[in-house]
This record gives sequence, C-alpha cells and structure tokens, in this order.
Amino acid sequence: MSNENPYLPPQAELSSENSHNDSQLAGRGQRLGAAIIDGIIGAAMAVPIILLLGTWNYIKAGSQPPLSLVFFGGVLGFAAFLLVHGHFLNTYGQTVGKRLIGIRIVNLAGELPGLQKLIVARYLPITAVSMIPFVGSILNFVDVLFIFRADRRCVHDLIAGTRVEIC
Repeated sequence: MSNENPYLPPQAELSSENSHNDSQLAGRGQRLGAAIIDGIIGAAMAVPIILLLGTWNYIKAGSQPPLSLVFFGGVLGFAAFLLVHGHFLNTYGQTVGKRLIGIRIVNLAGELPGLQKLIVARYLPITAVSMIPFVGSILNFVDVLFIFRADRRCVHDLIAGTRVEIC
C-alpha cells in the first residue's frame, strides 16, 4: 500500500501570467494619468485638423459632418498620432504620456511588442470602432471599463495580447 494521500492537492509550482520577469502591473491611476496626457496631446493635434478640414463649420451649425469627412479626419488624426508617438512606441513601448508617467506596454512574455503589432492590433481597431457614430463611444467606454478586472487589461490589451507595466 502506498503512503501517498490521493486527496492532497498537487504539489507542482504554479506561476501566474502576470508574474513574468517580476514585473509589476501599472496602476489604474498611472494608466489614467498617461491617458490624460495623451488625450491633451491628441486634442492639440485634432483642433487644427478639425479647423482645416472644415469639420468645425458642421459642428457649429449643429449638423452631422459627411461620413467621408469624418473618415478622412480620422485617418489624418491617426497619422498625427503615429508622428508624435511612433518613435516612443517602437523604441520603448510607450506613448508620450506613458513615458512621462513611467509605464510601458509589453506582451504577455514581458517583452516589447513590435510597432506593427501595436498599431494593427492595439490602436487601429479601437480607433476604427470609436469613429462609428453613437455605438463607437459606447464600445470605447466598455473598452476602458475593462481596466477594473483583476489583470487590469482593457479590451485593446486583450486584442493585442499586451499588458501595461511599471518600467
């Protein structure tokens, strides 16, 4: 007869997906601070685009701009985002706001994801969805609410297979 108790739990060493490289997840406040900084930068870039394209005239008149104008403005805005943040995202996995706050984007192995992965999987889908009238703002809000999960990963993190950690 064996001395092993079949009712004991397994004795294997387990590690969680968040314990890679002893990294610490960025706090919700840190991510909010970085998002506010990036939002201010984004607004500073959006105002000239809105004025130059004539979108402001539609807004002032209380009418909906043509979808083609909204789409073109979104493309220009995304290009401006890449001009400002592209180098930092590629080199450090950070936007300007994340860099100032001291947090960065990594993949689930704790490594910096490539710029193409960040653009195509993390930023582009959320940007595209946010341009859909009415529904886009709701889905964008749901994306942000995912920060309250235990792993602090928003929908855009889940899509891209990323997380945000303290540098």
